[in-house]
Amino acid sequence: MAIAQRVNFRRLRTSIPYAALLAQIAGLVAAVLLFAALRDLEHKAQTTEFRQQASMRAMRLEQGLDDAVNSLAILNQLFVTNDTVSREQFRVFTAPLLARHPSIQAFNFHRIVPGEARAAYEAEMQHQFPGFRITELSEGKPVPARVRARHIVVDYLEPHRGNEAAFGLDVGGYSHLVRVMQQAADTGRSAASSLFQLAQGEGEARLGFEVVMPIYRKGAPLNDVHARRAAWIGDTAVIFSARNLIEKTFAGDGLLKEGSPDISVYAAATADETQLAFRKGNMPAAASRQVGWRRWFVPVPEEPFTHSFTVADKPWLLIVSPAQESPVIGQYGSIYVLIGGILFSLLAAAYIQALVTREQRVRKLVEERTQDANHANQLLREDIAARERLEHALELRNRAIEASPNAIIITSAEPPNYPIEYVNPAFVQMTGYSHGEILGKSMRILMGTDNKQPGIAEFKAATIEQRPAHAVIRSYRKDGTMFWNDLYTSPVRDASGKVTHFVAAQYDITDMKRYEAELEIRANRDTVTGLANRNLLRDRLSQALAYAARYMHPVWVVHLDLDRFKFINDTLGLSAGDELLKQVARRLEVSVRETDTVARLAADEFILVLPERSNESTAIHTMQRIMDAVAKPYIIEGHEFFMTTSAGMAVYPSDGEDAETLMKHADIAMYRAKETGRNNYQFYTPAMNERALERLRLEGDLRLALEHDQFELHYQPQVDLRTGRVTGMEALVRWQHPTFGMVAPARFIGLAEETGLIVPIGAWVICAACIQAKAWQDAGLGELRVAVNLSARQFVQKDLAASIASALQQCGLAPHCLEIELTESLIMDDVEHAIGAMRELAALGVHLSVDDFGTGYSSLSYLKRLPIHALKIDQSFVRDIGSDPDDAAIVATIISLAHSLRLQVIAEGVETAEQLEFLRSHGCDAMQGYYFSKPVPAGEFETVVGNNIQIADLPSFK
Repeated sequence: MAIAQRVNFRRLRTSIPYAALLAQIAGLVAAVLLFAALRDLEHKAQTTEFRQQASMRAMRLEQGLDDAVNSLAILNQLFVTNDTVSREQFRVFTAPLLARHPSIQAFNFHRIVPGEARAAYEAEMQHQFPGFRITELSEGKPVPARVRARHIVVDYLEPHRGNEAAFGLDVGGYSHLVRVMQQAADTGRSAASSLFQLAQGEGEARLGFEVVMPIYRKGAPLNDVHARRAAWIGDTAVIFSARNLIEKTFAGDGLLKEGSPDISVYAAATADETQLAFRKGNMPAAASRQVGWRRWFVPVPEEPFTHSFTVADKPWLLIVSPAQESPVIGQYGSIYVLIGGILFSLLAAAYIQALVTREQRVRKLVEERTQDANHANQLLREDIAARERLEHALELRNRAIEASPNAIIITSAEPPNYPIEYVNPAFVQMTGYSHGEILGKSMRILMGTDNKQPGIAEFKAATIEQRPAHAVIRSYRKDGTMFWNDLYTSPVRDASGKVTHFVAAQYDITDMKRYEAELEIRANRDTVTGLANRNLLRDRLSQALAYAARYMHPVWVVHLDLDRFKFINDTLGLSAGDELLKQVARRLEVSVRETDTVARLAADEFILVLPERSNESTAIHTMQRIMDAVAKPYIIEGHEFFMTTSAGMAVYPSDGEDAETLMKHADIAMYRAKETGRNNYQFYTPAMNERALERLRLEGDLRLALEHDQFELHYQPQVDLRTGRVTGMEALVRWQHPTFGMVAPARFIGLAEETGLIVPIGAWVICAACIQAKAWQDAGLGELRVAVNLSARQFVQKDLAASIASALQQCGLAPHCLEIELTESLIMDDVEHAIGAMRELAALGVHLSVDDFGTGYSSLSYLKRLPIHALKIDQSFVRDIGSDPDDAAIVATIISLAHSLRLQVIAEGVETAEQLEFLRSHGCDAMQGYYFSKPVPAGEFETVVGNNIQIADLPSFK
């Protein structure tokens, strides 16, 4: 028995380490299996979170690029809907777009300039931008562009500040940009370039890309590629600094904060480092699998996330990689379980070792209870893990809804009010209603009394039918302000399929609606006056003609042009000119009926469409009312102005049966009104068309006359009535046309005034007259004073005195030998400006005279302030001094007045001995006219002076 006890004791002692070892091994195996399962769950959670973050960045990048590129489509509509776009319109239109998209480097308008037109284009641009040249980049600096068959020039540029290097840049030398522009012109859609070095910016900010949209010639067919290429005249473009655009797109949503994934963006379909647009962190690379013990404790890094998309038909690539330096947070739960399992197995082994000495029954009972406890713990851990996952998912959804920038509403499905049960913070911010004020209320509170909208009926039907719905409706905030609500609703069903709630998402699209309305206004209304523009005019006139053709009613088309409007712009500036146009527009609208159309065609030109004027007398009455309204005084910037207008009228159907013909004939009649002295209206006649064609030919030839040296000066002697000797002459310009011969001044001087060519022609006259006077002095003919007329456009030049001084200095003529003649009406247009300008001229030492005196209603109070030396009596008074006592009295009064003011008097148009005797007897100082000599070329004038012909030799003088 003792032996048996020893044997049992030996067996018991031997079984102790085996039991403990088995318990420890079992615990370790269970801990390792549980660790592996939890580690797998952690890895999947990390993978899901990484892909969500990467997808969010891909969506935000694509949305941000599309939104920025769409601004180009808005700008392009400005050129599509307007025949001409001024630089001011371009600046005003792009200002809100630049404010809305600060990542935009610049907006451009590329103008196509043929090589042969380059010089003319640069000359025209230099009037506005002195020193302007078409340039290209050489070593990063702008230099004059090389000669090319075609230049694609950056003509309009906003903002100009910071982008000066790009203004005037010829991008026609950059083949990659030309290919993109050609692609856009061929397809009619926007196209994006590859990355390239911009002309503006510094460092990484210079790497950018450009998106272009074509502009075609108005009315040209665009039915195929060849037609679009033929009609292509330029394009609008938006330029981005790639890094700035992408960085602002991500930074705006906090997607570049520390610890966020690494990002690489390529402007190509592949990871081409030459087209790298943006990078945060390290270069993307496939994750290498970790080895050793770390692979069991730290989840393997995720493979990079790639996303391909297009920007204006060009492929782009986004690669998002896990941040290599970012620690893995929240991924150590499995390690804690493993450590706990190891500790638990060791404790279990110790516990078994302590109890193994008990009877087999107790040991078996303990083992069974231990197994039950392990199973219960396993089930408990699984239940806790499942509950944590569910809570995490619910918390994530709640955070997403709370953080959403768009308003989210959840309503009950209980009719009839469907009360609101939840709104997120975006709803509170959008509507002004707090949670307490809106919960339990119906969504009808947002519509107020505006409940007759079609969209509301759609939502009612969708609610009853328990289906999704979408509509744009007018909603109202708590303070009563209206906003446009883009609203989506969808039913929410429970596990059994029953609809228990409705979820709604609403978007405030008020700004979008405002932009649409602004584009509509810009498409059909003049931006300065608010009148109909050319597009709306064509539509209104077409409708009026269609109605007139059906009911046999006449339609009157009136072309109005303000007389001497440029004088206002030149003296007071463009803002004053705009104010005058606004006042004229209001007067025109008041003077016609509501059914009539008043449109601004261009600058100071207006078109009136007057339908259903049954007869000519009615139309004349309307025109007289319009002329009287325009002629009333204007107060602008404290100055009082009087403005007149010239008008031409054409009537349907006698003067044309379509809109273009009627507008053309009204324009011809308007020019006829200007030729007949302005401030009147003319009816169109077929003879005017021939005059218009002749005028058009003369205008084209007049532009080449200076270049081809076709002008010459004739000189009319001025004779001293006391001595009878020639003391001076008046220089008069003549045009020797190669086809028409000598063109009378009356045929081309007015045309030169209208086109602005009078300024270079007048400058040539002054220079040529001074040179001739100096030559005659050097030839021994004495100090003959030469008189030159100044036009209104010359007189308002800021550098007038400087240019005359330069001409005198170049030819060496003494200033007192030059006389500047100014018409009385020119001086009285703006007396204060005239006095200042004349004082500058008088300071040079030149003589000043008032031409055509007696026709301009001058005030004596102004006359005594003018620094003048002589008055020239208009020939209309001299002509009838022998037969008209009134004219004789006027001439005698002018002579007496001038002598009282210590001024000389010169009489123009003296043609008879009777006129000469009257002037001599009343003390007139000098005369000029056909009685002594008509205007003659320089050679004949030398003969007159050289032969010492005197007025005393004439019969009447003796």
